[in-house]
Amino acid sequence: MMMSRGGAKAAKSLLAAAGPRFFSTTTTVSSHEALSASRLLKPEVTSAWIWRTRAPTINGGMRFASTITLGEKPKEEEANQKKTENDSTGGAAGGGGNKGEKGIASYWGVEPNKITKEDGSDWKWNCFRPWETYQADLTIDLKKHHVPTTFLDRIAYWTVKSLRWPTDLFFQRRYGCRAMMLETVAAVPGMVGGMLLHCKSLRRFEQSGGWIKALLEEAENERMHLMTFMEVAKPKWYERALVITVQGVFFNAYFLGYLISPKFAHRMVGYLEEEAIHSYTEFLKELDKGNIENVPAPAIAIDYWRLPANATLRDVVMVVRADEAHHRDVNHFASDIHYQGRELKEAPAPIGYH
Repeated sequence: MMMSRGGAKAAKSLLAAAGPRFFSTTTTVSSHEALSASRLLKPEVTSAWIWRTRAPTINGGMRFASTITLGEKPKEEEANQKKTENDSTGGAAGGGGNKGEKGIASYWGVEPNKITKEDGSDWKWNCFRPWETYQADLTIDLKKHHVPTTFLDRIAYWTVKSLRWPTDLFFQRRYGCRAMMLETVAAVPGMVGGMLLHCKSLRRFEQSGGWIKALLEEAENERMHLMTFMEVAKPKWYERALVITVQGVFFNAYFLGYLISPKFAHRMVGYLEEEAIHSYTEFLKELDKGNIENVPAPAIAIDYWRLPANATLRDVVMVVRADEAHHRDVNHFASDIHYQGRELKEAPAPIGYH
């Protein structure tokens, strides 16, 4: 009897000491399952696997496997963690970097790439990479216009013209905020069109001729316009609310419009881009008159369009306007393909056209 009581007390003490390690409330794998799995794994990875499946949370963070099993971290693991933290702390706040933030610890083995510029300096943008940058084609014809010839063309044309009136009334000559608002809308059609073509390609088991990528490139390019003008214009709370409202309405309307008639949807975007060219031309006139200060170009714009280091806001508006002219051509071209009774996949997509 004394032996059994003594054994019971010893077992109880052992369980009390080992409980936080092996019976944590965060565990999702039983000790029996962990032990069984550990027999199938190599000895050097057994302790790490047990930690990954049922390591307790300490002070809001995750403990290392070696902390549980051996009491200290291996030097190699500590070096890898420091490397991950150093790699993930670069970049500017405006470019989506993690400057000043602690690195994210993960056992998945995914580490951020170390990217440098041509001069060897660190690349500080996480929202785009050097191979996505380019020099805008400023020689493109800005005055081209598609004259409405069909009933759908006229509907698309006057729909865009009717949307310009409330925009002029609300923003007047505040072209920085106007550009910001314009880009939140202009980035929607490419994403919607690319998404619907993607789903169509999956349903029909067919390629898209590159048009999915071309439309998504357009959407990403328009989004980078927004990231640039966010550095120039500081929107007020009611302007942010307007963006949410307009984007919600426009996304759903364009989604339905593209489902019903892609040729109408692309034609309308073509006219929308023509209006964008007009708006940026007026923006340039105000800059030239001195009514808007020609401030230095944001750093994100200099790297994205490969502008000179001393570039100004006027240079940024010039390259953005050229981008809009290219988008005008792409969408009018896509609409013409549909008007001829063909599908987009039958014509080579203008990938990289911007």
